[in-house]
Amino acid sequence: MGKPMLHRTTPLHRPFRPLQEPAMYAQFNDQFAAATRQFADNAARINRLTLENVEAIFGLQLAAIEERTTATFAFLGEASQVRDLDGAKNLFPKGAQIVRENLEKSVATGQDVMGRIAKVQESVAQIAKGQLETVARTANDTVKQAQDQFSQAAKGATKATEQAADAVTGKSSK
Repeated sequence: MGKPMLHRTTPLHRPFRPLQEPAMYAQFNDQFAAATRQFADNAARINRLTLENVEAIFGLQLAAIEERTTATFAFLGEASQVRDLDGAKNLFPKGAQIVRENLEKSVATGQDVMGRIAKVQESVAQIAKGQLETVARTANDTVKQAQDQFSQAAKGATKATEQAADAVTGKSSK
């Protein structure tokens, strides 16, 4: 038994070729990684704002429910002690007052919740606007840089063409 049949597939005969990315791809990868990092940071900020808002809203609603439940059970305690018709007549305005206060508190809590939601939406919109402006600015800078490089390459190509044409015709460039 001598050499393996397909000697080109053995590790000893394979040339070593390190993986190298062209500069264009490296620049693209860097820009993409930076944009991805910025997006992730902004998404984390938005999530934090949203969670804080949900926590505050939940606290508001829980406090309102607790307050109204306490008032309602106090009224029910009074109602359970009524033994005659006059006591029931006196209890009716208190019941209407409890219902009115419960409705007012529910509406006030709902308005507060909507106000908080609107503030968070404004903050999220500002974050998104900032990200879009940054991306647009970066894209414009990249396009301008590419245009400048293209212009320089075109000028260099024009100059090289002129020199080659002069060399062919025998003129010397000045």
